[in-house]
Amino acid sequence: MKNEVPMPRKDASELRELGRGQAVYNGTCIACHGSDGTGSLPGVPDLTGTTGLLSQDDAVLLRRMADGFQTPGSSMAMPAKGGNPALTDADLSAVLKYMRNAFQQDPQTRRKTQ
Repeated sequence: MKNEVPMPRKDASELRELGRGQAVYNGTCIACHGSDGTGSLPGVPDLTGTTGLLSQDDAVLLRRMADGFQTPGSSMAMPAKGGNPALTDADLSAVLKYMRNAFQQDPQTRRKTQ
């Protein structure tokens, strides 16, 4: 028998927010970051892993998402709000939560929660 840590259950509100974040990701972010978060274009940062880009503070990431950002050494720059000016602060918060949930975990845990 394996010693597995039980995954915390998500309440309905959290599930709605994750769904909203996934919809924003699929509509805005997926073109550059890819369906698996590893980056589908040269110069686009990989969002996966526990020590990568998503390990930074929420405030830093939300500011970069809202204002746009270019990773040092990258030839690509992310436009403000991923090029979708209709996105709200709530949309950005939801997509950040979705990305952390989907991409920041180790691959074994990620497979079990999808």
